[in-house]
Amino acid sequence: MSMQASLTFGRRCQVTDLVVDRSAEHQIMAHAVTAVVYLAIGGILALLIALTRWQWVHLLPVNTFYELLSTHGMVMLIFWILFFEVAGLIFASTVLLSARMVAPIVGWIAYAMMLGGSLVAMLLMLTGRATVMFTSYPPLLAPPTYYGAVLVFAVGAIVAVVHFFVNVIAARRRGDVGTLPLFTFALLAAAILALWSLAAGAAALIPAFLWSLGLIGPPDPGVYRLLYWGLGHGAQQVNLAAMIGIWYALASLTVGAKPVNEGLSRVAIVLYVLFIQMGSMHHLLADPGIAPWVRNLNTSYFMYAAVMASLIHAFSIPAAVELAMRERGLSNGLFGWLRNVPWGEPGFASLAVSLVLFGVFGGISGVIMGGPQANLLAHNTLIVPAHFHMTVVAGTTAAFMGISYYLVPLVFQRQMMLPAMVKAQPWVYGFGMTVLCIGMGLAGHWGLPRRHWDVTFSSTGPLGINLLAGSAEPTIFLAIMGIGAIIAVTGGAMFVLSIVGTVFLGTRTATPDLGYVSPEAFAPMPALVAGGSEDHPAAAHAGAFEVPGTLVLALLFLMLFIALYGYSWIELSGIPMLFR
Repeated sequence: MSMQASLTFGRRCQVTDLVVDRSAEHQIMAHAVTAVVYLAIGGILALLIALTRWQWVHLLPVNTFYELLSTHGMVMLIFWILFFEVAGLIFASTVLLSARMVAPIVGWIAYAMMLGGSLVAMLLMLTGRATVMFTSYPPLLAPPTYYGAVLVFAVGAIVAVVHFFVNVIAARRRGDVGTLPLFTFALLAAAILALWSLAAGAAALIPAFLWSLGLIGPPDPGVYRLLYWGLGHGAQQVNLAAMIGIWYALASLTVGAKPVNEGLSRVAIVLYVLFIQMGSMHHLLADPGIAPWVRNLNTSYFMYAAVMASLIHAFSIPAAVELAMRERGLSNGLFGWLRNVPWGEPGFASLAVSLVLFGVFGGISGVIMGGPQANLLAHNTLIVPAHFHMTVVAGTTAAFMGISYYLVPLVFQRQMMLPAMVKAQPWVYGFGMTVLCIGMGLAGHWGLPRRHWDVTFSSTGPLGINLLAGSAEPTIFLAIMGIGAIIAVTGGAMFVLSIVGTVFLGTRTATPDLGYVSPEAFAPMPALVAGGSEDHPAAAHAGAFEVPGTLVLALLFLMLFIALYGYSWIELSGIPMLFR
């Protein structure tokens, strides 16, 4: 693209040399700020909920607990994530391609619909007029305004996703880009998954909306659950695809890593599109309305294909980091490269936290619960939220935080505020989430329910007992969970404070200091921007295995996987003993 053409619609970034469409830039800012506001609200609600789950504190009264729990689910799993991802879609389809936005007015219409719908839905939940939890399963019924607001939000998100496709296609037709950058390719997969998820959500919520208006009878609960989880879990697969793209980007920014085999990485992303949505039926494994062959097909063959994709990324990204470090001579022995990676840089720290918490703890627990037999042990216990807090709350959110430390200074053209706090933030957040999920998981292991306000059931009149009386362990586990929540929310507050401070108080500059950034990150053909047209230099070292450290780490991961999977089956085999 010529300099003259670029200046007709934007500015040239003095750090990356990319052309930034002003309209796209403003919409990225709007979506990013809205996302961080929702993250702050969700974090406050999370702390209040955790301090209620901590039985010794038991902070909130019962009605308030369910109102805040309903709101927390929607705010954190839908609103924070989707606003951030739409900002990413706009960035990936315009700024990263040095291309202009095709129809800025369409982007603003999408933003207005998402903002209006989300605000109304959140206020109805917070004020106790739509206490139907995240899933809003029938026969729970909310007012028509709630379903209408959620549908308006969903349509706005669909418009934003379609606008992303239009921007990418237009950039290709103009010749602005050849092969899509890996980051954009991953977000393309996320956008495809988003369309599937939003369509499934609309199919579930439109009958519920009509039911709330009295126009039809209540939806079939089984059909509703099947359709709803196309949205409920599908939205998390959108997060997964976007997060994978961010992992590659962070590895490229912080150590100059390039995918060992970019073609294989792209194939793994395609596997998500083909299989991961079908495998998400594991939410319904305890549902009597699903035929056994459907459960087995979705929770075995389809899930295996999706897990294979994750295993490819789990090897490819650390391998790319190791290879980059070895090529720079920063390696000594099997794990010398690990000692020399930039642990103090927030981008790399976020990558490490996200990769370990999502890939190791979240991934293994997800596969175990994805099996029909072991799923019956964990169903509706605190093990389930322990799993998805490891994935979407710890892994995905940490990755989104990490990329923000680069994109926010560049897009807002502000110097990052509080750099010392920024360096500590990923570790504080990651440590807090680890403690929280360990406590939550152990409590779930003891069978404590995931949704009940009073897990002792001492307030339940007909029972008249305290299920925790005489057992110290669950009380300790819930205390660990509460302490972890305090630390994690502190880490989240550090992120919000640094981002908000940067956006509103940071020094204006066209060349913000991003900390250490690999010299290769903004080269003419970096891994983040280029489209896989270069062979990796490692190809020149034929005959030698280039990433032995990553191979050992992968084998250790597989051993842990086998051990935990086997242990779950040992526990399953012991169940009949309890009933003798």
